Amino acid sequence: MKQNKNIRFTDLGLQDYKETWDYQEAIFKSIVDLKIKNRREETDLETTNYFLYVTHPHVYTLGKSGSFENLLLSEKQLEAKAASYYKINRGGDITYHGPGQIVGYPILDLENFFTDIHKYLRFLEEAIILTLKEYGIDGTRSEGETGVWLDVGTPFARKICAMGVRASRWVTMHGFALNANVDLGYFDHIIPCGIRGKAVASMHVELGRPVDEEELKHKILRHLANLFEAQFILGNLGEFQR
Repeated sequence: MKQNKNIRFTDLGLQDYKETWDYQEAIFKSIVDLKIKNRREETDLETTNYFLYVTHPHVYTLGKSGSFENLLLSEKQLEAKAASYYKINRGGDITYHGPGQIVGYPILDLENFFTDIHKYLRFLEEAIILTLKEYGIDGTRSEGETGVWLDVGTPFARKICAMGVRASRWVTMHGFALNANVDLGYFDHIIPCGIRGKAVASMHVELGRPVDEEELKHKILRHLANLFEAQFILGNLGEFQR
């Protein structure tokens, strides 16, 4: 198959989680369907890669292998906090999304880049690690725990970026959530990622000042482009209903 290393991206702004999830699914299905058609009809049509930025209203999401017991709020308590809850089809356990968080959803055909899910996750982590370094924050990996962490190996270990993905036929969806200016109090109502005894961090707390989120998004894209040897192109994704 002919490789396409261009990635069409858009920023959806503030958007409901379920609406964004449905939008991802529509894009994901379009790529998978084209790959199936290519194989069935022995054609070589180019697949398109996408990347979405979004900010969600307060929401808790539980991955397919997660435990509902890691959500510490009742349905009434969720309503009181104006938060929603969804069990979804990504990997990982429970996490929180909300204002002040940079959420990125790469919907890529990895056959355009490399066919290695572990490498894909490490590249996502590396893009965040390199971005944090630009702010003087020492992000790193924690063995056996996907995402980006601070002070690993100490009693103060805390996660600053969560990750969870789904992949089928080498097409990805879901992605990462970097805490930039997040109200960390919302994490008190879950056992983040199902890991007890580990705290959560946000860039603005580490730096002692708010972070310019638009600048942060540009930095992440630059590192992703370098790692994937790709070019990001601002794209009109209007062909997908949302």
